[in-house]
Amino acid sequence: MTCLSLRPLLLIASALTVPALAIPASAQADETIVVTAQRQNQSGVEQKGRAGVLGDKDAADLPFSLRSYNSALILNQQPQTLGQVLENDPTIRTTTGFGIAGELFVIRGFALAGDDIGYDGLYGILPRQLVAPELYDSVQVLNGSSAFLNGAAPSGTAIGGSVNLMPKRATTRDITRATMGYTSSQHIGASFDVGRRFGANGEWGLRVNGAVRGGDVSVDGEFRSAHVLGGALDYNSGPLRLALDVAYQRVEVSHFRPKLRINSLPIPAVPDADTNFGQPWQYTNLRDVFGQFRAEYDLAKDMTVYAAFGARDGSEEGIYSTPTLLDASTGDMSVSSSFIPRTDNNEAATAGLRARFETGSLSHELNVGGAMTWQVNRNAYEFYTASPGTNNLYDPVTLPRSTTVSVGRGNLDHPFPISRTLLKSAFVSDTLGFWDDRVLLTGGVRLQEITTKSYAADTGLFSGEHSEDAWTPVVGLVVKPVEGLSLYANRIEALVPGATAPLSGTDEGGNTVPVSNAGEVLSPFVSTQYEVGGKLAVGPMNLSLGLFQIDRETAILRVDPNDAAMLEFGPYGVQRNRGIEFTLAGEIVKGLRLIGGGSVIDAKLRHTQNGVNEGNQAVGVPEYMLNANVEWDLPFVPALTLTGRVVHTGEQAANLANTLFLDDWTRLDVGARYVAVVGDSALTLRVNVDNVTDASYWASAFDSFRPDLQLGTPRTVKASATIAF
Repeated sequence: MTCLSLRPLLLIASALTVPALAIPASAQADETIVVTAQRQNQSGVEQKGRAGVLGDKDAADLPFSLRSYNSALILNQQPQTLGQVLENDPTIRTTTGFGIAGELFVIRGFALAGDDIGYDGLYGILPRQLVAPELYDSVQVLNGSSAFLNGAAPSGTAIGGSVNLMPKRATTRDITRATMGYTSSQHIGASFDVGRRFGANGEWGLRVNGAVRGGDVSVDGEFRSAHVLGGALDYNSGPLRLALDVAYQRVEVSHFRPKLRINSLPIPAVPDADTNFGQPWQYTNLRDVFGQFRAEYDLAKDMTVYAAFGARDGSEEGIYSTPTLLDASTGDMSVSSSFIPRTDNNEAATAGLRARFETGSLSHELNVGGAMTWQVNRNAYEFYTASPGTNNLYDPVTLPRSTTVSVGRGNLDHPFPISRTLLKSAFVSDTLGFWDDRVLLTGGVRLQEITTKSYAADTGLFSGEHSEDAWTPVVGLVVKPVEGLSLYANRIEALVPGATAPLSGTDEGGNTVPVSNAGEVLSPFVSTQYEVGGKLAVGPMNLSLGLFQIDRETAILRVDPNDAAMLEFGPYGVQRNRGIEFTLAGEIVKGLRLIGGGSVIDAKLRHTQNGVNEGNQAVGVPEYMLNANVEWDLPFVPALTLTGRVVHTGEQAANLANTLFLDDWTRLDVGARYVAVVGDSALTLRVNVDNVTDASYWASAFDSFRPDLQLGTPRTVKASATIAF
């Protein structure tokens, strides 16, 4: 670490001591401010959240695994992306998409793309590659399939779990907060957050917050910047509740470190953690304007109608680079590139009714409604031949970017639509309560229709339309035998759009054979989940345990049973992921808090084309994962909190043949925060060091297209100061 990068730490260290000396220890008002600020900073995980069409629920009342990471955790850990928030979750690992800087999440061994992250329950409204977390009040995680709860995910992921982000709104407590921050090596930023309720009874609320930051981060030469602004106006009086949320986000990343494609070569030795084997001419610019309007009205005490509409206008442009390993021993690589502009115009809407009533000794919670999502993707691209010369994994050099086009499609200046997607659904469910709701039985079904219009990539002319529908049922059971214990089971599905049959394929002998249903668009693929588990609240501690199995349909070729000389394309492949998840969160003893847990996953290819690789482990799915995040309020320095986090990830397959594996890895993070008093305001000072040992490791081999290696994040120092007026 250079002297330059130490200066912000010295300033923070000075700030830690000066306020402590300046404040009389006996000042009652000062003690109240410190205690209040500490309590507001302590909370991190809440056992509740949005369970799709079932509404806001306590986790104990749901036959699913649900938890929320709140705004206090986001503020204290100083994350710059959604993935950095989800590093706290022992059931999730984050990587990036193929060739880009956008994040991709792995839940229960399946991908969750940024396109399929929810915004207050609506799909397609959030920015799709990178999400700045400053605008959100909570990050909610629901483990498991959710086609009934949330609807089919537009981009075809969310098979193993879903994530939903809740925008910030005014609370009963006035908020006026300003933050300055620093991230090594030269990244600085500032944010603000103001919230008020007004009106005769506080029925109106206004919340405005934003952030700006930019500079080089801990990866050598990688530059990132973000500009975000969000506003929320809400009304809550009597039976009527209204909310308008609007947001703007602009993110730029240049000279980012991409994944490494290894093809069938051995796993190379890991370079230094801060090594950047990307090219300086790589960049991505992302701009999004998005928001929603929501309305709820109570027809009666236990009957509510609701509606919501959201929209997003997004654009992105980037030159992306794909390094491909040529020699595992020397680290020589070739470099190819592409230029891909894209715009998206998405809308989403939902409406429904929730009613609670009783029939005899049974209670009912009825949900009925519908949802629609409209998405227009305008896209163009050019892929270029490899750059002259070779780069090196261990001693990177700058190569000129090739301008020789190998393949290109569309209008680069004004991309035209290449697809229009409409998802429609109608749902109904009833949760029956027995014995004073100590037993809750949920049954429901959603009828979903996916319609896709395609356009020629070269000309933009309409080329075809396909529409299919499917039923996605759910059955869930919750049993509460004693206070604080909740046992649950569920059977639920995931639904993704079907694939298109190719013109030909390869048989077992390696011969090219025509496909009998060439060009056919298959019906939506269904994945089926079975899960049992339990949740236990012991004082301030919450524990959960779940066992699950997900069978995912995959499209493969097989011999046509009606014509042995032809192949048939269909959903005949299966990937089965079985696992155990354990999470815990809360205060072990007074002043000592823990967020942690782990998971074990057995992800196997059950049915494959021609039986190749059948029974092998799925690529990029760790055999196990462990997390522990600890906070300790020092009793002898009441305003000081020490923090630490351990993230451990087990071995994972790096190719389909299971001849290559990534070693397990461990990362250690440490930090501290201190609450002082300045006048009548609380000043919170924070220092976090992620990967304090600067460990080098291949973090992930997971990708939606092919196995590629993701290098772990190097040592990163974060420091910030927040004053709450």
